[in-house]
Amino acid sequence: MSSSDRRAILTLLAALPLAGCGFTPAYGPAGPARGLIGQVRVDDPKTKDAFDLVERLEERLGRTRQPALLLSYEITTREQGQAIAPDNSTTRYQIFGVAKFVLRDAVTNTKLTEGEVDGFTAYSAVGTRVESESSRADARVRLMRILADGIVTRLIATSGAWNRT
Repeated sequence: MSSSDRRAILTLLAALPLAGCGFTPAYGPAGPARGLIGQVRVDDPKTKDAFDLVERLEERLGRTRQPALLLSYEITTREQGQAIAPDNSTTRYQIFGVAKFVLRDAVTNTKLTEGEVDGFTAYSAVGTRVESESSRADARVRLMRILADGIVTRLIATSGAWNRT
């Protein structure tokens, strides 16, 4: 038996448990998350962080004019110095973020699910003030993308419990 034959047999054997477990793709025709794409209206952003979070959520979930679901959120962040130079200046910062979210039915306003995701990122404060502020702004955008991706992952993971479409 050649190595390619063995690989083919092992691949089939590895896929066998998935065939028997009732695995269904989340966005597939019978998947529980199929009702998320193009159906979620995210609260309007009021801050730069919220704008970046909503932008990523809409990138992942799509935009809608006739929502079936409403997503509200609350973002909190904090910064902490991580590296201190011999002259006592902080040269690296870490930004921690938490996003609490609630998903509601657009018609009944019934809470379908809620949760909290967190994440962190860092930036360098070495260089000019402009360079440091640019690094900080970029880190905050990255953090909001991390939080938005976490929210979408939670919505997909829990959709089987609340999505009846």
